[in-house]
Amino acid sequence: MKNLYVLSFLLFFLSSSALAQEAQVSGQVYDSLSHSPISYASVSIHQNNHDSAFVDGVMTNESGAFSLAKLKAGQYLLKIRFLGYETQVIKLTPLHAGEHLAIKAIELKPSATFLNEVVVSAQPNLNYHKIDKQVYKANQFETAKGGTAIDIIKNMPSIAINGQGEITLRGSSGFLVLINGKAVQTDVQTILSQLPANVVENIELITAPSAKYDPDGKGGIINITTKTGVDNGSFLAINLQTGFPSFNDYNNKESQKRYGTDISFNYKNNRWDLTASANYLRNDNAGFREGDVYTIINQIKTTFPSNGERSFDKYNYGGRFNIEFKADEKNTFSIGFFAGHKFQDRVADIYYNNTKIDLENQQVIGRTSYFNANLQTKQGNFVLGNFGYTHQFNDRSNLSLSLLYEYADLYGSTDNKNIEGNTTVQHTLNTYKNPLKGLRAKLDYSVKIGEGSWESGYQFREDKQNGDFIYSTKQGDTFVVDPEFSGLIDARNSIHSLYSQYAGKHKKFEYTGGLRYEHANRNVNLRGEEAPHVLTLDNLFPSANILYTLSSGWQTKAGVSRRVQRTNNFELNPIPEREHSETLEQGDADLLPEFIYLAELGLIKTFKKGSFFSTLYYQDIKNPIQRVNSVYTDTILNRIYTNAGKAYSYGLETGINTQITKQWQIYLGANLYKYHIKGTLFDEQIDVANSDWVYAINFNTDYKINSTLNVQGNLNYLSARPTAQGRDSRFISPNLALKKTFMNGRFSAQLQWQNIDLGFIQANEQRITTFGSDFYTTTNYIYEKDILLLNLSFQLNKLKNKLKLPESEFGNKEF
Repeated sequence: MKNLYVLSFLLFFLSSSALAQEAQVSGQVYDSLSHSPISYASVSIHQNNHDSAFVDGVMTNESGAFSLAKLKAGQYLLKIRFLGYETQVIKLTPLHAGEHLAIKAIELKPSATFLNEVVVSAQPNLNYHKIDKQVYKANQFETAKGGTAIDIIKNMPSIAINGQGEITLRGSSGFLVLINGKAVQTDVQTILSQLPANVVENIELITAPSAKYDPDGKGGIINITTKTGVDNGSFLAINLQTGFPSFNDYNNKESQKRYGTDISFNYKNNRWDLTASANYLRNDNAGFREGDVYTIINQIKTTFPSNGERSFDKYNYGGRFNIEFKADEKNTFSIGFFAGHKFQDRVADIYYNNTKIDLENQQVIGRTSYFNANLQTKQGNFVLGNFGYTHQFNDRSNLSLSLLYEYADLYGSTDNKNIEGNTTVQHTLNTYKNPLKGLRAKLDYSVKIGEGSWESGYQFREDKQNGDFIYSTKQGDTFVVDPEFSGLIDARNSIHSLYSQYAGKHKKFEYTGGLRYEHANRNVNLRGEEAPHVLTLDNLFPSANILYTLSSGWQTKAGVSRRVQRTNNFELNPIPEREHSETLEQGDADLLPEFIYLAELGLIKTFKKGSFFSTLYYQDIKNPIQRVNSVYTDTILNRIYTNAGKAYSYGLETGINTQITKQWQIYLGANLYKYHIKGTLFDEQIDVANSDWVYAINFNTDYKINSTLNVQGNLNYLSARPTAQGRDSRFISPNLALKKTFMNGRFSAQLQWQNIDLGFIQANEQRITTFGSDFYTTTNYIYEKDILLLNLSFQLNKLKNKLKLPESEFGNKEF
């Protein structure tokens, strides 16, 4: 296959002079309302005569581009068709021998009788469906402005975020994130918290991914597309944010700081496309926690209720640029660079009241009170560069190559003090350095065959991490290293993968089917152990999707795929970390990845003023990874990552978006599922069986008071749900935004009210409870409520397409 690629490439250059006498027509097809590319549109060229004789035809690729070559000189008609759009016929200027006619942008208008991708109304539809995904416009969520991508995606119908900031897709915390279609093998919360909401264009939920995508993530894929400027010209956008003083700071030691700015610039002409972006965001959060814990060891019960501050100081900044150069109609090059820094301090200053009881006679045998001062710091510097090349052959096939290299400098510490009265009875210090190097190389080939497109490719990815973890106890005036909780860990993950798939359309059917093969190797070396922990896996990941168009705006779709939730190096690290007074946290070097089968069946309805969808889905999960507790000492619980047998979930997600009146639009999404987990923990010593129904509701409403003033409210609600050893309480977050625009929309001012509580809603707080035969722990985390923010935005020129910016590929997952 590689020899075929090389031979085709050489033949192209050797034959270019011979083909010079043949004419060529190329272009790109867009949606006239959303300005997004239309893939798999039918493009045909006909003789401009009385019978419009057919000459040749192609389908647009994923970027909406097409090319028709080997045309004789003459007069032609170009016809572009796509289901749900009006057919467009373009009379071309007479073609001469050797001429290449490039049409910059062809826009299709949605059909007034049937819509596949958008709804014709006073405004463009804010969400639509494709064969394998749901697409949502970011600009419908005004309450997210000035924030990060997390503030946008939490409004999707199948997404929920709990009080710990954990993001789940259809109840699964593992999923793959793409930025403009490029995989980012990172921790979801970290990468999304570094991407400004102001640059996000669309959110795509790919719930039944095809074989061309990495199979990572049991929940599926979230693809985020970002904004850019006009086709030719320049674009500039500047956003500023500031926060008002806190209404309730829970008597935290420091006042909270909230401010930020981001700036984006784009310049484009016929050959060059330059994009640059920079941002800074400071977003502190006040907080409080209250908890109750008990352990039982040898019939001695130790209770230690607690309460105190739990707050965060957080900031991040970074700069990105990308240059794309179109050497000619066949060859395009791109190069990108990203550098950034992320910082987080978590203060947990907690008061404890310990009581020991002899269970045999119920006598109190000891009491003590102490103060635990705990400061955890995490920092990371991220630098990466990427390179891309795309070549289009005369037979309308495409070859693309992409390379990415990243270095991440990750480091931090946890300073823990237990103080009784004025005496420090214990002082420990955890420090770590965990630098990471990552590489990804990818080669893809696509060609039109029959009614569709065949794609195939190879990918190699690797990350290496060398961690140095030191746990010290202060003795006198010096810290002494404790070897039991210190160590070095070297981890390497490498994956070779091949895929092939076919996608096409026949009348009312759209379909894709493919297969991906992976050879994965994981190697973990620990200081003091002679043999490394090695895991080698060979796996096949099949996928298939169909979409069938019924009548009167109805569609039905189905999809199946196999996926994997890989272990990250944090989950594999068995060296205990003293996260705070009552917990040690550690991983397992022999932890197995999760393997998942996904299946879904959906129904879609588009109508004049909106759209509706409903999807049934099922997930079968092998080796589910759980973070569970066991008793370490009478006042310390050990949190361990482990596999817990088998799990499955099935559910229904649904959503509706509609224009109630010309001024009033609403969006409602809901997800109801049942999660069941069953297995054993700790070498089959403990049985686990837990299941329950869980639901999430995301509601958004926007009312346009006049042409320059609108108000928007949204509500995110997640019900109580089961875990391997307990239950998490419900979590609710209401928000409100008032926006005023000036200067024909170029300038805007927005006032946001986040986590509305009003003293009775109990917003932005969550109780987490776990228990076993010898322990019980429940903690209520109370985060800051009633936050007021002011956002100011200015933009020069309008936005249209994707902003191509590099993102961290590997390092964020270990932050």
